[in-house]
Amino acid sequence: MEKFATIYQRACERKGGEAALKRLMPRVRSPRALAGTGDDRYLAEMTRCVFQAGFVWRVVDHKWDDFEDVFFGFPPEKIVLLSPDQIDRFSQNPRIIRNRQKVLSVQHNARFILEVAREHGSFGKFISRWPATDLVGLFAYMKKHGSRLGGMTGQRVLRNRGKDTFVVTGDVTRCLQQAGADITANPASKRELALIQSTFNTWQDESGLPYSHISRICACSLG
Repeated sequence: MEKFATIYQRACERKGGEAALKRLMPRVRSPRALAGTGDDRYLAEMTRCVFQAGFVWRVVDHKWDDFEDVFFGFPPEKIVLLSPDQIDRFSQNPRIIRNRQKVLSVQHNARFILEVAREHGSFGKFISRWPATDLVGLFAYMKKHGSRLGGMTGQRVLRNRGKDTFVVTGDVTRCLQQAGADITANPASKRELALIQSTFNTWQDESGLPYSHISRICACSLG
């Protein structure tokens, strides 16, 4: 397996040096900050990433203030009480993107967040306590219990909220393959995901960097 130091050096060369590369790193928030984030913000980020999936991100971003207004600021305890008629009205509202299945996912994910909160105190506490050495386990949990949170969508939710996590983009996958990982172009099997986690664990031990930074550096080394 290729040493992470080699990947890091390649990324520095491609992006104009260490300082330039450092400016591209995503923010990593502390466990305390993650735990202190309201459940409404996790539901909002799930909704944003679900609507962005397979769509033009800037359109979602442009409409985001309207999303916040239409969904009352995303309090899960209110969203779960929406009636089928309200869901239908929301899915036809031109202020947001009119996709009924994705609107339905908002209510499903509100229920998911509340179920987690009942067991762990809040969704943020649950996320904050999950070990970075088993991120693929967290991805699988969100895919199984949430709605439309599989693939990179759930990973992006975590990254955007500041959880220290890698995101398996196309560039990250190619970096892993070039480094010697036996994975396909679209890794999805348990074996492949376990290998990806193991590789990131090794690189984290080697570099001492956050997983999210290692992931971004991998992408920058090629993209």
